[in-house]
Amino acid sequence: MDDLTWAPDACTLPTADRPLRVAEFDQLFAVHLRGSDRVDAQTLVLTLDPESRATVEDLTARESECCSFFTFTLTESAGDLHLRIAVPPTQTAVLDGLL
Repeated sequence: MDDLTWAPDACTLPTADRPLRVAEFDQLFAVHLRGSDRVDAQTLVLTLDPESRATVEDLTARESECCSFFTFTLTESAGDLHLRIAVPPTQTAVLDGLL
């Protein structure tokens, strides 16, 4: 997620803060990401270490505040944490950027 060009105009996070948010996601993925599945153009499911739950909950709550088009769903099963990220058809480039 080093390139911020995928950030949509609908994002209300101040431009100066975006690199910090990207760094938070990068850190989360570098340490806790176990896998990803692009279910369809509008849906991405990330499999994370369950120890990341508090970080994921905090980060997705803050991301929802500035990018209300995201739908984050967090579930846990078989020793994994699953973060389902859904976006409307107009925001599929955001999921491309996350991958």
